[in-house]
Amino acid sequence: QLQASGGGLVQPGGSMTLSCVASGGIISINAMGWYRRAPGKQRELAATITSGGTINYADSVKGRFTISRDDAQNAVYLQVDSLKPEDTAVYYCNYNLDLMIGSTWSRENIWGHGTQVTVSS
Repeated sequence: QLQASGGGLVQPGGSMTLSCVASGGIISINAMGWYRRAPGKQRELAATITSGGTINYADSVKGRFTISRDDAQNAVYLQVDSLKPEDTAVYYCNYNLDLMIGSTWSRENIWGHGTQVTVSS
């Protein structure tokens, strides 16, 4: 399962860090990412990072958001700076990982529950 945290209310130009930690039967994490869903819009990619360290950002967040990972903690972070009102959204972490539950191996794509980020003065 994934546990996300770090959202809240912030003024335009502000910063915050979103965190997501995975637990339970993890063999390896292949890729992690952050996605967001703004009010009235479809969920979209914000940033992803692979096990090899390849990073991808949406054009709308390049230069303002920074994704990082801590493999020892099975964690992924999103540092969001210079926030704009249009960054207001529910942010979801996503993991592609290999699991062993009992004697059963599986590769899963798992979503966190989402954390609200509101940018407003």
